[in-house]
Amino acid sequence: MASANNEKVSNSRQLAKDLQIVHDSMLDGLGQLADYFGFNQVMGQLYGSLLLSAEPLSLDDMMGRLGISKASVSTNMRSLEHMGMVRQVWVRGGNGRRKYYQAETDFWQIFSNILSGREMRDVERALAVMEENRQRISNTIAELPADQQILARLYLDRIAQMQALFRFAQLLINSILNQVSGIDVSDVSGVELQ
Repeated sequence: MASANNEKVSNSRQLAKDLQIVHDSMLDGLGQLADYFGFNQVMGQLYGSLLLSAEPLSLDDMMGRLGISKASVSTNMRSLEHMGMVRQVWVRGGNGRRKYYQAETDFWQIFSNILSGREMRDVERALAVMEENRQRISNTIAELPADQQILARLYLDRIAQMQALFRFAQLLINSILNQVSGIDVSDVSGVELQ
């Protein structure tokens, strides 16, 4: 671990003070952003390391830059690769046994992958659970005591409201993905909300 910390320090010395401040701020911010969206904070920092690197990095490079274990780097890189946020690349003259990675810089593609993958699966899973619960109550409501039938109807009403919200979210996600596919977000210079 001492060599990893030394490598981290030597990488820090290679950057001018202002670049180092921005670099560290970006890694911290991307880590916090990843955490906010329910991902591992290290995932955000790894993505940031690749995003701010002019050349592909190996797992050892990232381990040294962030001062984290190789197992953590490897596990989180697999997750980032699965989400389409990083990709493995071949490096001429690189060690044949080392894997090198680059960050995906098409941010819309990353956003689309996450929306259509994890977010859509979560919405679909929630809808399935709500439907299962609605069916369970509907199948047994007649057998319940009168006071609990009133409560069961309340449950059915609230579940129906939540289902409508989640179906709207599903529609919204699909609409966003369909409407903006192919748009170059770098052409957007501002958004005016009315």
